[in-house]
Amino acid sequence: MYGRPTRSFIDFLTLYGHFGGEDLEEIEEEEEEEEEEMEEEMEEEEEDEEAAVGVPGRQQKRSGAGVPGPLASLRRAASERTPLLRNRSSGMKEHGDATVTQAVMMLLKSFVGTGVLFLGKAFYNGGILFSIITLCFIAMISLYSFLLLVQCSLVIPGSFGDIGGTLYGKYMRLAILCSIVLSQVGFVAAYTVFISQNLQAFFLAVTNCKTYISIALLITAQTIIFLPFALIRNIQKLSGTALVADVFIVVGLIYIFSNEIALLAKRGIADVELFNSKDFPLLIGTAVFAFEGIGLILPVAESMREPQKFPRVLTGVMVGTMLLFAGGGALGYLTYGSKIQTVVFVNLPQDDKFVNASQFLYSIAILLSTPLQLFPAVRIMENGIFAAQKSGKRSLKVKWEKNAFRTVVVVVCALIAWFGAADLDKFVSLIGSLACVPLGLIYPALLHLKACARSRKQKAADIALIVFGAVATIYTTKQTVRFVLMPRLFRRGAWRRPPMRRLLLAVFGFGPVC
Repeated sequence: MYGRPTRSFIDFLTLYGHFGGEDLEEIEEEEEEEEEEMEEEMEEEEEDEEAAVGVPGRQQKRSGAGVPGPLASLRRAASERTPLLRNRSSGMKEHGDATVTQAVMMLLKSFVGTGVLFLGKAFYNGGILFSIITLCFIAMISLYSFLLLVQCSLVIPGSFGDIGGTLYGKYMRLAILCSIVLSQVGFVAAYTVFISQNLQAFFLAVTNCKTYISIALLITAQTIIFLPFALIRNIQKLSGTALVADVFIVVGLIYIFSNEIALLAKRGIADVELFNSKDFPLLIGTAVFAFEGIGLILPVAESMREPQKFPRVLTGVMVGTMLLFAGGGALGYLTYGSKIQTVVFVNLPQDDKFVNASQFLYSIAILLSTPLQLFPAVRIMENGIFAAQKSGKRSLKVKWEKNAFRTVVVVVCALIAWFGAADLDKFVSLIGSLACVPLGLIYPALLHLKACARSRKQKAADIALIVFGAVATIYTTKQTVRFVLMPRLFRRGAWRRPPMRRLLLAVFGFGPVC
C-alpha cells in the first residue's frame, strides 16, 4: 500500500515532466543516452551468455533470430525502472500504478511549500476573521475548479493546454501555457526573494549585525547557483536536491509552529484586527498563490491505479491543506500581530542558534527546490521556440542555443525578483492575482462550460466562477499594482509629470491633488 519511498519520490519528480499534462521530458537528449547505455550492457551480457552455451552470435540474432530468455528478462527489468508516467510520445498508459497513499503524498508535496510562510503577513493584510473565511472559500473553489478540470480530461483526453486548444482553438492553448509559464516564473522569483531575505537576516544574526549583505548581491549569488541546475535536462537528476529540500521544509515548519505556540501560550494574543479595510485585496492573491497546484492535478490523476478514487483523494488533501494553511496563518498573526514580517523567520529570536540553523536550512531547502519549479516553464518555452529543431543531442548548435536560452530565463527571473524584493508580500499577491487566478479558476470553468456542462445549474455555476475569477483578477491586480507602485512614484517624484498624473487617474482612479 505504501509503495517504495524512493521510487515514489522519483515518480513525483516525473510529474513535473508532465506538468499540466504536457509532455516536457527531453527523452531524445537524456533518456535515449541512458537507454543506449542500458542496451549496450544487455548486449554484452547476451554475448557472454551466448559464448557460454554456444548460441550463434549477435550478427545472426540481428538477421532474424529470436530474443533469448535472459535478455527478455533484462528488458522487462529495465521497463520496470520506468516511472509511473510515461512520455506521451511513447504511449503513456491510460492509468498508472500509484496507490491512494502515494497519490496523497504527491499532492501534499505539490501544495505544501513556502506559501504557508507568507500567510501570517497575508492574515495581517486581511484581518483574522476575513482571512480565515476568504482562505477557506478560495480553497473550496480551487478544489471545485480542479475537479472540473479532471471531468474535462475524461471527456477530452490530453493535457490542460490540449483540452483548451480542442475546445477553443490554439489561442486558448497558448493562453493556458502562458499562464503556466508566468506562474512558475513568478514562483521562482518569489522564492528567490524569500531566500535572499532569510539569508540576509541569518548573516546579520550570526555576525551580531556586523555583516550586512544586500538583497541584490544575494539574488546574484543565487542566480549563479541556479544556472547549472537550469541546464539539467533529465528531471530525475534533481531527485537528490529535492528530497533534501523536503526534509528541511518539514523540519522548518515544525519548528516555526512549535515556537509560535509557545510564544502564544506565554504572551497571549497580540494586537489583531478582524478586518483590514486598507490592505485586504493583498490577501486574495496570496491565498490563490498558496493553493496553486493545478499543474500537477492531471499527472497525479493519470498516475493512479484506481483513478475513480482521485476526487475523494483530492478533496481530502485540499481540506487538510486548508486547515494547515488557515491554522498556520492565524497562528502567526495571533502570535506577532502587527509586527508580523513577510518572512516569519525574521520574527523568531535571532539570538537563538537553533533559529539560525532552522532559518539557514529552510533557505537551502527552498534554494534546492527552486530549479524544480523552473523546469516546467523552461520546457514549455523551449517546446515553442525550438519545436522545429527538436533535440540538441546531435546538434551542438541547438544544444548551446538551448543553454543560452535557459541562462536568459534564469537572469530574467533574477531581475523580476530584484524588482519585487522591496515588497515581497505584495509581489506574491501580484503573482497570485495575475497568473494563478486565471489558471486555477477561470480556465477550468471555461473548459467545463463547453465540454461537460449540460444542465442550467452546471452552466450557471461555470459562468459564476468565470465572472468571479475575472473580477478577482482585475480588481486584485489593480489594487496590488497600486500598492506596489504608488509609494515608489511618490518617493521619486514621478507623479509630478503631467502624463504620469493622467495615467494614475485613468488606471487607478486617484492621484495627488497638487
